[in-house]
Amino acid sequence: MKYAIIVSLILLFGCGIKSNNIAQREEDKVDTSKYSVATFGSGCFWCTEAVFELVKGVVKVESGYSGGSVPNPTYEAVCTGLTGHAEVVQVYYDSNLISYPQLLEIFWKTHDPTTLNRQGADVGTQYRSVIFYHDEEQKKLAEEYKKKLDDAKIWNDPIVTEISPFKKFYKAEDYHQNYYANNPYQGYCSFVITPKIEKLKKVFAEKLKER
Repeated sequence: MKYAIIVSLILLFGCGIKSNNIAQREEDKVDTSKYSVATFGSGCFWCTEAVFELVKGVVKVESGYSGGSVPNPTYEAVCTGLTGHAEVVQVYYDSNLISYPQLLEIFWKTHDPTTLNRQGADVGTQYRSVIFYHDEEQKKLAEEYKKKLDDAKIWNDPIVTEISPFKKFYKAEDYHQNYYANNPYQGYCSFVITPKIEKLKKVFAEKLKER
């Protein structure tokens, strides 16, 4: 669905989306080796990226692809659903300022983890709810948190979030990076991401960066 929207916009406005002058952000200069990393997929990576970029303690977020079998996938290939990849974000964070369980809480409360291979109008395995854990501790914490939410029956349906070992992350094309920050008035951003961000600000105000 999102791919169809992009194609329609390109047909209407030319290559304006891809040629958008993306400003280099301070986070692009971050030495990620100094920080912890988490990998989450919760539908469209524009949405997930926009959420975690606002979180206090997060120093860098990159959109990309994980969980597939095809090396160096393109966005167009991933959108076919044939590569096996999910749209994900790599979240680099200072564990002294925010913990992995706190990131899990934000992850699960900012999307619907009960819909299999779908978030809203975005349908396909690339939009699946997924956590790729980087070590056994992350696996343990993710599985415990998932069980706690299921036991509490927060949602009417069971959580279908996949919890799998991290293998490889392929950074998405440049025009996908910082997409919401660079295109806040684009249709998908206005109608899908902005309401999600407003909800985030209400529910997690104390965990967000000062702007």
